[in-house]
Amino acid sequence: MFAPAAENQIQSPYGVNHNQMEVCMKGGIYSEDRCPVCGGKFVDNHINGLICPKHPKIRAASFRVKFGKLQKRFRSYQDAQRTLTGWRFKTDELTFDERDYQPDNPLGFSNMSNKWLSYHSGKVKPGTRKNLIAHIRHAQEYFQNRNVKDLRYGDFEDFLQELTELSGKTKHNIMSTIHNFYSWLRKRREIRELPEFPEVKYILGYRRTVSKEVQIQIVEEVRRICPNPKVYLGIKWLTTYISLRPGELIKILEGNIDPANGYLYIIEEDSKTCYKSIPLIKEDVELLESLPPAFPAMRFFRHIKGVSGVHEDEPFGMKYFYKWWKKACENLGVEGVDLYGGTRHSSVRALRKFRSPEEIKRASMSETNKAFGRYMGQDTDADVREVYREAAQVILIEEIEKIGGSK
Repeated sequence: MFAPAAENQIQSPYGVNHNQMEVCMKGGIYSEDRCPVCGGKFVDNHINGLICPKHPKIRAASFRVKFGKLQKRFRSYQDAQRTLTGWRFKTDELTFDERDYQPDNPLGFSNMSNKWLSYHSGKVKPGTRKNLIAHIRHAQEYFQNRNVKDLRYGDFEDFLQELTELSGKTKHNIMSTIHNFYSWLRKRREIRELPEFPEVKYILGYRRTVSKEVQIQIVEEVRRICPNPKVYLGIKWLTTYISLRPGELIKILEGNIDPANGYLYIIEEDSKTCYKSIPLIKEDVELLESLPPAFPAMRFFRHIKGVSGVHEDEPFGMKYFYKWWKKACENLGVEGVDLYGGTRHSSVRALRKFRSPEEIKRASMSETNKAFGRYMGQDTDADVREVYREAAQVILIEEIEKIGGSK
């Protein structure tokens, strides 16, 4: 009659079954040396060395511990015996992990965090992935390939002390990324439990904003001083469509604009299927329908003929809107207000007088479009348009034909 197999088996936290009756005698100490008298192999006397069975006074001078797939060389029998005993003990208490002793260090911080980043590729937005890489690089430079299982609270606290040039918010974000990395390690059972992480306290700074009246003055000043009307239009859109960001604005293609249905589509970076749709207000739809046609693949915000220092139809650079915003602010004596603070943030503050926080949140598209559409439905676009209409304080553009630039 056979005994149940599970009776003598214990499940290791690393997913390996060990037999209680055999584990304590696993492995051994060996030598490549041979007895100079008879050429025989040396054997372990389990007391003080490897001896020749025929010539007990002759002993080996080099040693190698074999333990499963692991092999390690030693110059003294005592060191080899100490290591073998330690490995047997860890195996007996089910904490042995041979990867801790492999030369390529598979559980090193840099090795495992690079694997984590590769597994996250395609699962997060490009901007999020860029931040994760930047955060984890700081930790990789500090910890290099120390075993992830060996890092404790004090190690992370010492790491934070080295980030002297970073803000509290950035340190908080870095520790949040490391916490996510360690949560992944635990799910994979690479570690038994999460270490304790130091808390990083910080106070968020505030962007300076302006009143709606001052905002309109700045936008109108841009219109007055800039020869390209599309600069004015783009900045005006930033004050109207509070879900739109400057970096997204300059990447808009002619084909991303759909006046027939009244939508502006923002395609997410490195994606052909993920996008957010921004419902346009009536005045902008009418304006767009009046513009001359252009190729769908052309950038909507591009330079016009006759402007010094630029080439016709060349796309706007990343800081082009800010350049003209800054000039308009200087002309009006407005200081310390950046483009994002003076457009999106100022509009949101002004909307608080007329709209609920939930309505503003919907219009700013803080939620993803998929979730928004699934739970709220397309009927809410009419409500969003009303929020944008109030944010716009619509000012009609007289010289519409100039906005289109070249065909």
